[in-house]
Amino acid sequence: MGLSEHEAEERLAQLRRQRETLDREIADLVLYLELGRRLNAGIPRPAPTPAPAPAPAPEPVEEREAPAPPTRVRRPAAPEPVAFAEDPTGARRYGRALVEAACAVLHEAGQPLHAREIHDALIARGFAIPGRDPVAALNTRLWKRSGEGGPLRRHGEAVYGLAGEGDP
Repeated sequence: MGLSEHEAEERLAQLRRQRETLDREIADLVLYLELGRRLNAGIPRPAPTPAPAPAPAPEPVEEREAPAPPTRVRRPAAPEPVAFAEDPTGARRYGRALVEAACAVLHEAGQPLHAREIHDALIARGFAIPGRDPVAALNTRLWKRSGEGGPLRRHGEAVYGLAGEGDP
């Protein structure tokens, strides 16, 4: 069974489209898993019951000074920021994840917050906001989502709250 050059090129184009579709779906799932992990970082989960394993041979115990207890909870490292020029679709997904995380921050705060406070909370959760002025970039993103039907409401200059909370 031999393919003509035209048939081979069509099949190749079809396979490339399928690969692009799969790459987009994979990127979506990775993003949502990472977002879920960040949003649930402070929620304790029950430990899974491991399968019984054979007991290892005892190791010699050395006398060591006990390490100091951690002063704060460490969150998992944030993924590398999306190269926006190379992957505009991934950049849009990352932007949506930023807005969802900002909504989670506002929900936890229970009151409207300034874009600087939201920015600081997002940075603590491992998000990176690109640009020369990340707070201004975040403010623009939040402002765009504070319109009619959006998840946010603008309460003042760079101050945002969740839609429905505190509305008349």
